[in-house]
Amino acid sequence: MKTSKSTTAETKTKTAGSQSKSKGNAKSSAAEGLRELFVDSLKDIYWAEKALTKALPKMAKKATSENLINTINDHLVVTEEQVSRLEEVFELIGEKATAKKCEAMEGLIKEGESIIEETQEGPVRDAGIIAASQKIEHYEIATYGTLAAYAQTLGEDEALALLQQTLEEEKEADTLLTDVAYNNINFEAASEDENEEDEK
Repeated sequence: MKTSKSTTAETKTKTAGSQSKSKGNAKSSAAEGLRELFVDSLKDIYWAEKALTKALPKMAKKATSENLINTINDHLVVTEEQVSRLEEVFELIGEKATAKKCEAMEGLIKEGESIIEETQEGPVRDAGIIAASQKIEHYEIATYGTLAAYAQTLGEDEALALLQQTLEEEKEADTLLTDVAYNNINFEAASEDENEEDEK
């Protein structure tokens, strides 16, 4: 009977050890999956930022408000720095900086181009450019916030610091666009619409 109890105890111990090992493997597998998602998301936003460096000058060229033009051009310089910063993030995590087409950013840029094509030059178009730009900023804020969370979970502290820096820049750009819209453009656009209605 004693032998039987001993055998049973040993069996339970082995089973518990096996379950613990299984949980450890599952956790390791999940971490690897998160890292892959992290790298894939970095490739996605890398493409997006590079696409923006081409789209922003076109927006600035079509804008009329000097304040808006300056805001866009200033953010172009920041965006170019963000591209370099992403390359540094790739290096820190031991990955090659590779761009993967970002369908979301492509759609947002195309929407901005459509707004420009469908509006007349002036405050209404400027208001549309601000709206399109803020949608882009909100997408980037969400993306960098997520990337920062991934980096923190994976223990990539240096990459986390760089991603948080970019996140703060995107938030600042969004605030600047709001200021431009609220203080000038949107009111001018509304006034222009009212004048057109009066003429009718």
